[in-house]
Amino acid sequence: MRKPATDHAIDDATIRPSSGNVFIDLGFVEAEAQVLALRVELMAALEKHIKANRMTQVAASKILGVSQGRVSDLSRGKVEKFSLDTLVLFAAKLGKPARLEFAW
Repeated sequence: MRKPATDHAIDDATIRPSSGNVFIDLGFVEAEAQVLALRVELMAALEKHIKANRMTQVAASKILGVSQGRVSDLSRGKVEKFSLDTLVLFAAKLGKPARLEFAW
């Protein structure tokens, strides 16, 4: 009888503790991983604000000055489609200006 493919994958898996930044864990260089993590965090905050205010994607798109499809990309977490600058601009347009805090 054949073993399920998942058994093989589990046998070969190495479990490592997280660094605290999934992008570092995925192999991105630290500087790029920090930017990606900021983008994801800001995207999640924007989506949370849109939902908390019961905005439709169409209503949010009018406020943000983008198409409904771009708001859909935001809500689906398509981080590769948004620069940090764009996300900061979106936050300002929603009346929630983003702030950068340094961890010196």
